[in-house]
Order: sequence, then structure tokens, then C-alpha cells
Amino acid sequence: MAALLLLLLLLGAGAAAGCGYQSCPPTRPGLLNVHLVPHTHDDVGWLKTVDQYFYGVRNSVQRAGVRYILDSVVASLVAEPSRRFVYAEVAFLARWWAQQDQATRQRVRQLVHEGRLELVGGGWCMSDEAAAHYGPALEQLALGRRFLRRELGGCGAPRVAWQIDPFGHARQLAAIFAQMGYDGLFVGRVDHQDKARRQELRRMELIWRASTSLRPPAADIFTGILPNVYNPPDGFCWDQLCSDPPVVDGDTVENNVDTIVSSFLKVAHSQAEHYRTNHILMTMGSDFHYENAHLWFSNMDQLIAHVNARQANGSRVHVLYSTPSCYLQELNRANLSWSVKTDDFFPYADGPHQFWTGYFTSRPALKRYERLSYNFLQICSQLEAVAGAAAREGPYGSGDSSVLREAVAVLQHHDAVSGTAKQDVTDDYARQLAGGWQRCQVLVANALAALSGSKPDFVFCDALNVSVCALSEAAARFSVIVYNPLGRRLSWPLRLPVSGAAYAVLDAQGRPVPSEVVPVSNVTRWLRGGAGAARELLFQASVPPLGFSTFSVSRLRRGEPPRPPKPTPRLSPPREIRNEHVRVLFDPVTGLLEQIENLDAGVSLPVLQSFYWYNASTGNSESSQASGAYIFRPNSSDPSPVSSSKGVSTYLVQNSLVQELHQNFSSWCSQVVRLRAGQPYLELEWTVGPIPVDDGVGKEIISRFETPLRTGSVFYTDSNGRQILERRRNYRPTWDLNQTEPVAGNYYPVNTRIFIKDEKVQLTVLTDRSQGGSSIFDGSLELMVHRRLLCDDNRGVGEPLSEPGATGRGLVVRGRHLVLLEPVASAAERHRPLAQELVVAPYAVLAAGEGSSFSRGRREFSALRTELPPNVHLLTLAAEDDGNVLVRLEHQFERGESVNGSQPVTIDLLSLFSAFSVVSVQELSLGADLPLDAVSRLVWTPDTGPSQSHPSAKLDPRRVRLEPMEIRTFLASVQGGL
Repeated sequence: MAALLLLLLLLGAGAAAGCGYQSCPPTRPGLLNVHLVPHTHDDVGWLKTVDQYFYGVRNSVQRAGVRYILDSVVASLVAEPSRRFVYAEVAFLARWWAQQDQATRQRVRQLVHEGRLELVGGGWCMSDEAAAHYGPALEQLALGRRFLRRELGGCGAPRVAWQIDPFGHARQLAAIFAQMGYDGLFVGRVDHQDKARRQELRRMELIWRASTSLRPPAADIFTGILPNVYNPPDGFCWDQLCSDPPVVDGDTVENNVDTIVSSFLKVAHSQAEHYRTNHILMTMGSDFHYENAHLWFSNMDQLIAHVNARQANGSRVHVLYSTPSCYLQELNRANLSWSVKTDDFFPYADGPHQFWTGYFTSRPALKRYERLSYNFLQICSQLEAVAGAAAREGPYGSGDSSVLREAVAVLQHHDAVSGTAKQDVTDDYARQLAGGWQRCQVLVANALAALSGSKPDFVFCDALNVSVCALSEAAARFSVIVYNPLGRRLSWPLRLPVSGAAYAVLDAQGRPVPSEVVPVSNVTRWLRGGAGAARELLFQASVPPLGFSTFSVSRLRRGEPPRPPKPTPRLSPPREIRNEHVRVLFDPVTGLLEQIENLDAGVSLPVLQSFYWYNASTGNSESSQASGAYIFRPNSSDPSPVSSSKGVSTYLVQNSLVQELHQNFSSWCSQVVRLRAGQPYLELEWTVGPIPVDDGVGKEIISRFETPLRTGSVFYTDSNGRQILERRRNYRPTWDLNQTEPVAGNYYPVNTRIFIKDEKVQLTVLTDRSQGGSSIFDGSLELMVHRRLLCDDNRGVGEPLSEPGATGRGLVVRGRHLVLLEPVASAAERHRPLAQELVVAPYAVLAAGEGSSFSRGRREFSALRTELPPNVHLLTLAAEDDGNVLVRLEHQFERGESVNGSQPVTIDLLSLFSAFSVVSVQELSLGADLPLDAVSRLVWTPDTGPSQSHPSAKLDPRRVRLEPMEIRTFLASVQGGL
């Protein structure tokens, strides 16, 4: 890859005179310059699937065919040299590119090198910003950027981030854009109150300081708010999907030039009142526009000519074809100082009572599948790097990580992981992920065989969440291979369905491992329709960092089979469960969680936890707005309890490895409150659904925690799973909020965690997928876990969010919340690494037969020489096509967050890995598409005073220093290995 990077830099340098800022058209000083930016916004799935959008299938649903858009645009650009166009979605561009002949590809390269076709954003898709975790969000950006640089050279690398349609904007993603080298970020959707205030103050453009840990301007990015989201001004839409009148300038009674020009000048002057320079930007395009590009361009050609002709009569307006980067350059040349923003753009509302906070939770099963798929992609990617060619071609066939990588990238789209696509499109997203899993499972099997020196019959049990695995249920002997993708040793709980009453488990060294057999829960049995094994085998697997360990399991011929548990009377549930770290008390009457005690720290807190449901609004006298896939709008601030006033039915499972209180709140809502041996946190495994709607009422289900903590309206949520942001109820840091929805208007995206605290104690809840959450009253936390609605919210998807599930009666969702009670001073040291474990978790593969060849091969392996420090995470380990290895290391603590965790740390990269020898190292940009020292960004002046640039120190691979929240990316040339 090093040679490729050099070639790409030379290509970019050779064309520099014709692309980038050097290619921008001249503007007119002293005039109002209107930058027309022709563009199309092509959703990577929404009302139609990705394939249907690309090929133009099912136009009765939505007229859209991306391949025709690209064909038409290229032809129109070639026809007239003054025209320009910007394009964003690389997933579509890459598919189109593969179908083109060399002559067409060369024409496109020429257009790009002349700056007339500008790539913006550069991601595989335009990612969501609320439900997207920073790991896969970064990966999909890097995937797209590297395609553009590989196929189009240096001129194909985007200078501008283009997030024009996501429904709110996250601080962590803004920090990633800045660190990838983008000069600016353009956004379309900003809260209507925020936008009105900014227009009044002429603060539609600003500097977003997207990290309090990284030294400015490392995470500063100039941000522009577009005037019309991403649409053209009213009356100036000339696509075949529009009905605005065309420009008619002939000798005819239909001539409308004066009317159109006068109207345009009025619009331009009105827009200019809200911006600070003599330059404004108009987006000329919308969803799937330009399938007939001639319509758009011919009308814009005439508009430009006739508006500019008015200058002879004293008009002070100049119109030109332009691009976002050319507009950005003019703002930079203005040499102004700009206001600084440090919070984020959540939640988003496009009108009173219209908060787009429902999609934080919509389609929770897809959100979980996406998170699991990113997890498995990391495992697949790591094993491909460690095992090399043997992983891609081996005894189990051809393995491939690219299919899952592209599928996970597609899922980051703002109508995919957000849960805002139609049901059949959502099913197609799941199909794409499943196809990627199949190819990666072959790769994982090949890699494990190569690393162990054996060839067993591997079995991947994909339904362990409902305790289904044919091998473990039937076999008297089998092996369990557990791979740990994290950089530290873990003790990981395993739970496998079995048919026997007792088992012996041996670790990789042949030592006995404590194990227990417990009954499968009644709820799990119900989910499976009564089929499957009646028991589960439990044991803890100790697994080395970035490696695997093998456990042998043998059924013993003793013991009576345990009987399925029966509920105990409600009036006498167990009073407590406890282990050596945590004690949990329950109300003796209701059976609900009542108190948590941290035995290590000597702190306790009354905590009442239960499930409630909000009645989804269908519209009322205040507003016709209904709850839907995007919008959350309850008809009351007071949710109804799921359980009856008498409490919940319970039963207890208790042994040396685990203590579980099973709670049934209703026929469709249950929970297991679990403490494992040695576990310093409480686990809540909830199962919700099918949500009943026979009463004609849509329901939004929450898990609520109530405590006596005095929180003063303040709570905390994460930003894309990384930074932590303070939230304050009924408050926005940058404008005076007129709150119209006391519940929905206080909901925020929770990607991995939410917490409340006072001066001494912090209660944290970690999630296994993205959810919406809030603190609606002091001392409380709530997370929305599931929603089923009967109305559409009129934001385009055109169908209610009422997922049918496998049975057609409604979707059942199972998930986990991890609850930690800690002293404030040490809370981050616990929840930071634990949140990472939920995202990048160990993975178990089974092999038939204790006597198989696998049991005689290498039974334990680690690709690291030593564990990584607890504040360092191996974010990326991936094989490159040329045999090199891509490595990203990140410091996972914020500055000042933890006494120990927030300290800088130094890593010896040359001696980090045991699987191969690192010969040389080159540091790359965060996007991994060019050397770090080749990154150059525009300099902006904040109104708080200029920021001092900090040049990168010369790389010493034996002393790679990581500061808090820093991510560093390396290309390692390696030798050895398999």
C-alpha cells in the first residue's frame, strides 16, 4: 500500500493545478455571489432497496434510478465545460463505476481532475449520526474515501463533509471529520428554533469545536447550515420530478425571464440577510434528481445568463456554477472570525411538537443486528490480518471480509441503522448483513484452522440469544473456541443449550473449569415455540487478548435433569441476590428492583426499576403530529406501568456461577436480573414483545430507573459511543428553548451509555444497541427499548412502524442493560472498558467431538506479546491487499475524566504483535487514505481567538504516544506469521 499511496499523491500533485481549490471559478468582488451547487441526494435504501434504487426498479413506489442519474450527469458535464456537479454516495458510485468501460472512466477522471465533478462526504453512504457508533461510522468513511483515491487519484479525495439529510448532528462524528482532514462540514437539518435564532444573528456558519480533549484546532471544523435543508429555493426546481415552470426566453408569449429573474433576485437577497459574506450557496437538487440532467442544467444555464445580464442595469448579483469547496474557499478568504459551538445538534425538531427522537429506538432488532455485525466484522478483519492468505483461501473455501464490510457500511446510512426505512427495505438490509456473515464465517473458520494447525468441523451457532445450537444440544462431546478481539484478557460468560444434566469443562491447559447446568427460562422456551433443549450449560471462559482459547466439554452420566422453573407466589419473592461485588435488594411485595449496593466501594442507592409504556399520539387539538418511525410524541407525560398494581411474578435461579431473578411483568414483557460470580455490575436481560395493539393504541416501551439522587435536571449521554455530553432538561446551550414536548423534547441518542450522578455517587446504564433515553424528572433515567405504532408520522416513509416479526403477530426483542453503581471519581474507569466490551465482544465457535483433530492442535493463541494498557483500544487491525497491515490505536478516555485512565500512554508498536514482526511503520490520516504529513487543512479564526496549530512529532514506532481521545492510524509493513 505504501507504493500505492506514493502513486496517488503523485497523481494528485500532478493534477493540482486543475482540481481542488485551484479549479474554482472566478467570483465578482463587491457583488453578491450566488454559488449554485447542482447535486442529487441518493439514499442508500429507504422506500426502495439499494438494488431497486440503483437499477430504477419499482418506480411506482418512488421514481429513482441512480445509474441513469450518473449516466445523465456525466453526459451533461461533458457537453458544457462551465457546469459543475457534486456527488456523495460512494456505494452507488462504486457499483456504477464497475459497469463502465475505460473510456467512460477516463472521462470521469478528467471531470474530477478539472474540479467540475466534485466528490463530497466521501463515505460509502451518508451516515446517520444518532444511532451510528463511531467505529463503523469511521470505517464506512474510510472505505469510501479509499475507493475514491484509488480510482480517481488525489483529486477524488473530498475536502468537504456533506451531512445534508441526517436528523441531527453528533459532536463525535464532527471530531472524526476534522481529524480526517476535512476543511468544512455542511449540514441541512437543524432544530427550527435554533435555525431561526441563527438566521436572526447571522450565525448560520460557525466553528464547531468537537472535542474538549483534543487541542484546537485538531477537532475544530467549520460548519455551514444550508438555507433550505438541501432543496432548491421555492420555484426553482427543474427536475423531471418537479413542476416549477422552466425558463422561457424565446420570442413567445410564454417568455417568463423577467418574472423568474426578479423572483430569483428576491430570494438571493433574502437569503443573504442571514449570512455574513457576499457569498451564498444554493443547493440545486434533491432526492434522486438529475435522472434527466439536461432539464436541470439547461434551465440553470439560462438562469445564470439572464441574472448576470442584469448587472448591466445595475444589479449587484452574480450567479455561477460552483461546489461546496469553492464556496468554502471564499468564506475562508473573507478572513473573518466565527462563533464557536461546543455542544451538538440534538435533538432535532422541524416544528413545534415535532421532535425526531423516536428513531433513536426504532427497529431495535435491526439496531442490534448492526451492532453484532460490526463486532463480527472486527473479528473477521483481525483474523484475516493475523492469519494472512490462509484465512482467505483454506480448507473451508474462499473467505472474504469485504462483503460484510460493505454491508455494515451500508447499514450506517441515515435511513438504515436509524430504523426509518420501509419494512421490506429493512428486511433487505438484514439480508445484506447475513450474506456478509456467511463469507466472514468461512474466513474465521479458515483462520482458526490455520492458527491451531488442525481442521475440525466448525459450527457457528447464530441463535444463542434464544438458546438454540444443534451441536451442543445433541453432542456428548464438543469443543468451544472463544475468540477475544479486545487487547486485554477477559473472563467471558458462556451459555450453551444442552440436553444432559451435568458436564465437565476443561480449559486449554486441561484444567477443570467450574460449570453449572440450569433450566432454559420459561420465556425463552416460549420464544422458541416449546422446541429446543430444556437446559443450558454455564461457564466462564478466560480468553487471552486478541486471541482464542479452546474449551473441551463432555457430558457426564449422572444427576437428574432439572425441572423447568415455576413462578413463586408474588407475595414472597427472594429478598436479595448478591456476589462478592454487588448486592441487590427487591421489594418483598412487588418483586421489583429496590436497591443496589456496591460492596467494594461501600456505597448503596435505592433504585426502583420497572417497565412503562407511553401512549403514542395520533394527533390532537394542539398538533396533528403523530408518533412514527422518526418522531416520538406521547399523548401524555405520564406513562402507564406494564405490570399490574400487584407487582410481578418471579422465580429464582441460584448456583455457584450465577444468581438470577426472573421477573414477568406481563404476557409480553419479562426480565432477568442477573449477577454472575466475579461480576462488578448488574445485568438486566429484558424481553419485550409482541407489543399488544388490539386496543388500537400504539405503545412506546421504556425501562425506567428511579433514585433519590439530587441531579438538578442534569444527566449525561454518550456521543456515538465515545465522548460524554452533559444534558439539561428543557434547556439548550445555544438558544432559549420554548419546550413544547416535555418528554420527547428531552430525549437524546444513547449509543452505549447514559448516567446520572450527585457529588458522590453515579448510576450508569450501558446499552447493547442504540436507544433513546432521558431523565424526565430528577433522580431518574429511562431508556426506550421497543416501539410499535399504528400511524405514520408523515415524514415520507409512508407506513406505520409496526414490525410483524417472524410470526406476523409482532416483533419480540431481547436485549441487555448493564447497571453500575460507582463513586463518581472512579466511575469512568469501570464504564469505559465495559462499554467497549459490549461493542466488540468475544465470539464462540463450536467444533464437533472432543477427540477431534482440533483438540490436539494449538489450543490457545494470542496475537499480542502483552496486553494493551486499560486506557488503549485496538480500534482497527486489518489486512491490506499488498500484505501490509492497517492499525488504529485509540486512547479511550477523555481529558480529566479519570485520575488514572486519562493519563497519556506510550505503546511500542514494533514489539506489540506476536503473530508477525513489524518491520516499518508509516503514520496515515484517520481515513487511512494518505500519509499524515500530507494532510493540510484551511485555517479558520474562532471569535475566542486564534488557535495554534500543533505540528505532528516525528514518528518513533517504539514510542507511540496517545493523548486522551486521540486516534492514531498506521500502515505497518510486516514479516513472518503464517
